[in-house]
Amino acid sequence: MTPHPDRTVLRGGTVVDGTGAPAREADVEIVAGRIGVIGDIPARDGDHVVDCAGRLVMPGFIDAHAHADGAVFDPEVQLALLRQGITTVIGGQDGVSYAPGDGVWAGRYFAAINGPHPTYAGGGVAELLRTYDGTTPLNVGYLVPAGTVRHEVMGMATDRADAAQLARMQRLVADGLEAGALGLSTGLDYVPGIFADADELAQLCVPVAAAGALYVTHMRGGYETNTAAGLREVVEICSGGKAHAGVRGHVSHLHVDAADADVLLAEAAASGADLSFDMYPYTRGCTLVSMAVLPPEYSALDVDDAVARLSDTAERGRLRGEWFPTVTHKPSLGPDWPRMIRIGHTPAAHWAWAAGLTLAEIAERRQTSVEEATLDLLVAGRMEVNAVMAVRDERPVENLARLFAHPGHTGGSDGIFVGAVPHPRAWGAFARFLGAYVGRSFTWEGAAVHLAARTAERFGLAGRGILRAGAAADIAIVDAAIVTDAATYEDPRQPARGIDDVFVNGTRVLRDGELTGVLAGRGLRRAPLTAHLSPRVAASGTV
Repeated sequence: MTPHPDRTVLRGGTVVDGTGAPAREADVEIVAGRIGVIGDIPARDGDHVVDCAGRLVMPGFIDAHAHADGAVFDPEVQLALLRQGITTVIGGQDGVSYAPGDGVWAGRYFAAINGPHPTYAGGGVAELLRTYDGTTPLNVGYLVPAGTVRHEVMGMATDRADAAQLARMQRLVADGLEAGALGLSTGLDYVPGIFADADELAQLCVPVAAAGALYVTHMRGGYETNTAAGLREVVEICSGGKAHAGVRGHVSHLHVDAADADVLLAEAAASGADLSFDMYPYTRGCTLVSMAVLPPEYSALDVDDAVARLSDTAERGRLRGEWFPTVTHKPSLGPDWPRMIRIGHTPAAHWAWAAGLTLAEIAERRQTSVEEATLDLLVAGRMEVNAVMAVRDERPVENLARLFAHPGHTGGSDGIFVGAVPHPRAWGAFARFLGAYVGRSFTWEGAAVHLAARTAERFGLAGRGILRAGAAADIAIVDAAIVTDAATYEDPRQPARGIDDVFVNGTRVLRDGELTGVLAGRGLRRAPLTAHLSPRVAASGTV
C-alpha cells in the first residue's frame, strides 16, 4: 500500500479520546482530514510532526450553545474560540436566527445577541449552512429556530396557530432538518416564541422526532425559581404525551440550584423524557436590556414603533409610575437592579462611554434618574443594547461543580460576542471548565466526554467529538498544567491560555496560539442518530 503523501503526526502526547477510557500515551496520525492510526507511529520522510510531549491530545470541544452565528467570521472571535479548544459551535439558539427567511427580522431583533451575518440574504437553512463552508476555521452546526419559523408564518400574532399555520410551520421545520439542521430550538421568553403553547411546540416536534433530531429549548419562565414549571412543559413535550411518540430534549443554559436540579432531572427521567442540558461556568447572565427592564409587549414591537413609544413623554411617565416599580419586585432582580445591570453593548457612538458601566453609574454620570437614563440608552441604541446581568445570590463553585458532574451535562458557553464589554463566558467558558472543574466535576477523561463526545452524540454529529480511526480530525492539544481562562468581567476579551494548537477537519488552524489563516471549517449537517460512544461514556469520568 502506498503511503499517503500528506500526513501529520501528533507525536508523544497523552491521548484522551472521548470514550471515557483511561488516557494513554500515543501518537495520532492525521490523513486526508481524518484520524488514522492511534498508537506507536514510526517516523516517515515527509511527515508533518507536532511535538505534543507533556500535553493532552483531546477531541475538539463542541460548544452546545453559542451565539456565534454571524460573529464566527470575525478573526478575533475565531481566536477566542480556538484558544479554548472549541472546534465546533452550534447556532440557531433560543428560537431566533437568520434562516428560514431572509434574516432581516432576526437580524434586527437579535442584533445585540447574534449580530449581523455578512453574506446570508435568504435561501433557508441549506443556504445558511453553505455560508460556513470554507469561510471560517471552525465548524458550525445549526438548529431550526422555532421563533423565526413562527414569524415567517404568523408574524407577531399572539393567537394560537390554526391547522393551516401549523402545517406550514411543520413544513419549514422539516425542510430545515432535511437541509442538515441538528434539531429545533425554542426561546420561550423571547417573541414570538413566548406566544406558542405546549401543543404548538409539540406539533413542531413531530418532524424532529421523525428525524431522530433534538429539541433544544430556552425554557419558559426565566429559570432559577421558575425552573420546575419550565421543565414540566419540556417533559410534557418530550415524553410522548403531546401528539407524537416522544422527542429527545435538551435544556439550554440551565440555571438552578444543584440539589433542585438533581430532583427535577430525576423526575423528568422517571416521566420518560430523554433530556440533556448545557450550562456555563459563571453565575452572571447576559441578555437584552429591553427584555430585562421593559414590559413584555415591547419585545413584540417593531424597532421604530418601540423607539417612538419610548420617546413619548406620556409613555415615559406611565413607565416610571406604573412599570418600573414592578421591576424592583422581579425575583431575578430586586431593588438593586440598577447596580446589577452592566451594559455590554450599544451601537450608539455617542453612548460608547456607557459600555462596562452599570445603569446606576450611567444615571449618576448623566445626573438623571435611573429610569430616564435607561430609556435614553434604549432610544439612542434603537433597542440594540445588551448587558451582563448579576444575580442576587451567586452560587458557590461547589454548587456549579455538582451540576457539571451530572451525566446529562454538556458544555455550552451561551457566548455572545457583540459589544465592547461582553460577558467573559464567550472568551473563557471552556478553558474555565478545564482549569477550574477538572478534579471537581470530572476527570480529564470525563472532560472529553462532557465537552465533546456527549455533545456530538446528542446533536447527531457522528464521527466527531471522539478520537478514533476514521473520525474527523477535530483536535485540541491541551497543556493541562496551565490551561485557564483569562477573561474577566472587567476585561472580557482576553483569550484563554494553555491551548495553542488546534486542528479542524485535519488542518492546523491554530499554531502556537495564533490563527494560521486556513479556513478549514464547514457547516455541519446532521447525521442519523448513532450509538457511536462506548457503553460506559454516559457514566464515566465524573469525580
